[in-house]
This record gives sequence, C-alpha cells and structure tokens, in this order.
Amino acid sequence: MFISVFDIFKIGIGPSSSHTMGPMVAAARFLDLLREQGLKPARLAVSLHGSLAFTGKGHASDRAICLGLLGHDPATIDPDCVEDEIARLTQDKRLAVEGVGHMAFDPATDLVFDYGPPLPGHANGMIFQAFDADGAVLAEETLYSVGGGFVVSEAELAAQNEPMAGTVETGVPFPFKSAAEMLQMGRDSGLPIAEMKRRNEVARSPDGDLDAGLDRIWSVMNACLERGLSRGGTLPGGLNVKRRAHQIHAKLVGEAGQNRPFQHTVMDWLGVYAMAVNEENAAGGTLVTAPTNGAAGVVPAVLRYYLDHCPDCNQEGIRSFLLVAAAIGGIIKANASISGAEVGCQGEVGSASAMAAAGLCAALGGTNEQVENAAEIALEHHLGMTCDPIGGLVQVPCIERNAFGAVKAVTAASLSLRGDGVHFVPLDSCIETMRQTGLDMTDKYKETSKGGLAVNVVAC
Repeated sequence: MFISVFDIFKIGIGPSSSHTMGPMVAAARFLDLLREQGLKPARLAVSLHGSLAFTGKGHASDRAICLGLLGHDPATIDPDCVEDEIARLTQDKRLAVEGVGHMAFDPATDLVFDYGPPLPGHANGMIFQAFDADGAVLAEETLYSVGGGFVVSEAELAAQNEPMAGTVETGVPFPFKSAAEMLQMGRDSGLPIAEMKRRNEVARSPDGDLDAGLDRIWSVMNACLERGLSRGGTLPGGLNVKRRAHQIHAKLVGEAGQNRPFQHTVMDWLGVYAMAVNEENAAGGTLVTAPTNGAAGVVPAVLRYYLDHCPDCNQEGIRSFLLVAAAIGGIIKANASISGAEVGCQGEVGSASAMAAAGLCAALGGTNEQVENAAEIALEHHLGMTCDPIGGLVQVPCIERNAFGAVKAVTAASLSLRGDGVHFVPLDSCIETMRQTGLDMTDKYKETSKGGLAVNVVAC
C-alpha cells in the first residue's frame, strides 16, 4: 500500500491516535456502513477490547466513540466543544444520525470495556453492533485501530498480513517498500529522498497542492507547540501532573541574554518544545500525529530546533524534512508497526525519533546514505522500549519520553552527518529487529498499564 505523507501526519485531537482518533474514525465508518445498507436501527452498542479496554478510559476512548457517533471528525472537531457534546449525549442517551435516523445509545450501558482476551486481529479491537426494536442484530462490524489514527476492518487487516503486505503499490515513480530499495532508487535516479517522496505524492494526487499541505502540517504542529509553551496549570485525568513547559520556557527566555550560557542548554530547548506538544496532547488539544499522538512532540521539537538553532534554515527545508520523515515512517509502518499496543513505545517514540533524525539530516544537506544512517541510529537506541503509562494516561512517562526522543534524533542526525553514510546495521535490519522485539514483548508492557511504571508507581 502507498503510505502518503498525509497518512503519517494526520491532524487530530489528543490524547491518543490509536485510542482517541482511531475510535472516532471507526465509529464514523460504522455509521457509513449503516447508511450504505439502508439500515434504520433502534439501538447501537460498542465494545472495546485489549489495550482499548485496559487503558481506554485514561486515553479517552469512550469519549472518542461517543464523538464519532455524534458525527465529529478528529481533524475538524473543536476541543472546546467536547465536554458539552459528551454531556448532551449522556443526558439524552440518543443519537440523531443523518441518513440513519434516531437511535438509542447510552454511554453508561451501551459502551462496554471488555477486559477479557483481546480480539485475534490486533490489540486495539472494537466491535460495533446495531439492533432493531426487538433486540435482533441488524449489523455487526469488527474494526481495529492499528496506530497513528489508521483503522482497518478484519478483511483489510487480513490483506495487510499477506506475504506481500509490505509492498508499496504501483502507480508511483519510486515504489520503495524498504530502506534498501529507497537507497538503490536514489542511486539509480540521482535524486535525494525528499524529491523521490515528492514525486510519489504528486503522482498519487496530481491535483493537490503538496506544498500547501506540508505547510499546513507544520502550521498545526507549531501552533500546538506554541499553545503548550503558553499554558500552565494541571493536566486532566487524576494524576495531578503539572504542566512544566511554560515555566521552563520562561526560564530559558530569561537566560537567553547571559554572556556564558551552558552549551547543553540547547537540549533544554529541544526538551521544552517536545513537552509543550505532549502536554497539549494530554489535555486533548489539536495536534498532528507524528506518527502517533503519544509520540507527537518529537518531530515538531526537532523542526523548531532546525528553525531556531540552525543557520540557513528555510521553508523548503521544512518541507524536505517532512517528506523524508514521512518516507521513513511509511517504511517502518509497512514492515513493522507504529502502534504502542502492538510493539511497545519503540514503535511510537522510537519511530518518531528515527523520522525526525532522518528529516533533520536531510534538511541540513545530508546524503541519502547519511539520512538512512540517522534514522537507524535513532531507532536502534529505542529498541525494547516498553509502553507502560501510569493510570492509562498519556502523561507519565510519555511527555518526558518525547523530550528524550527529540534529543536522540538530533544526536543521531549529527553523528550521521559526521560520517559518510557507511555503517554496520542497515535501517531495514533495525526495523525488523523492532518488529521481532515487539512480538516477544509481553502484553503487560504494551499499552495495557499492567506492568512497568504503571504498577510500580502509586497513582494518586
């Protein structure tokens, strides 16, 4: 399958791409199914399974299902309207769906967190059911939220798991499905990765304005970052985690005029950029998956580092950064996973760090081989990272983890630029290692909050 830059970078709301954005999309898909079949149900019911059940409340999966059934889209919903919409549905216990009609839906009884075994297809499973007035099932569909806001049916998931699943479909001039193929196509064509990705995007959407779309992605990323830097207070969810980005940023600004600043202060800037985004994510704000919400701070932080701390930065560099980052993210998704529920946080922050490292290396003039090297270095040093959010919330350790992912990305890009691109471990081998490590990892370390920090720190 072709994975576009706009698949990797989706605009949506927090706190989770797989637990919030995915369920919203899934609910909308089920309503579309009802319309297509001309059904007029009397009642709907939804059950959440696997990771969606165990951390669904902390990740706001129940609220996301409700918002999707109410007709909202992750890319366009106003976060400020969420509370009123949920309160209205809780009181009315009814849905009014265009093309389907009025249906009973009580979130308290018709939305079930099933803590039994996960569904066989994926750790993030949902079953939607529609009933007639007598309680007979009119329609039923199982959908999976597979990370980054992607949603697939059982049939689509089975097709992806076929032997040729990693193959990028034809119809683009550079159909690479692996880093090795990407590098070979670059050598054969003499083109940088950003240009090959650009030509693929244009071939698939010849009428679209690619640059306007890329600029929109960065605009939303940066707006989220700026909101995070400007807001204090305590994050929702019950852990009473205080926002820190605003205070840290104020101190950094105040220290900017010092005659003898610490050289390592640049890491503080990277960290505060990433934390600002992920504090906004934890608060349910608007942001961009990169490639997921839980890892959404890494790419914007490194992009701001490029703009604020690197000479000769420009808008074209931002576009190249995003194109290259998306190319790397697409390869990882096609050959392994970007889902924390499937492979742990190595698939989220690890993938984000690899994408950011590659993007920065390209923006700073790195060769294709150096770009691939940067991605490999960053991913290699996230291998085995678990996903163990305390209280099921995307806060601890998730917010700080993005800061470290950003620092590793810059370090990886710098190391690669100091070399000639020749290195020992190919990116493809590192991606396959991540996939195998995720398969071996026990489920309690994969976004279920049943192990790690989630059980060794008292939530209060």
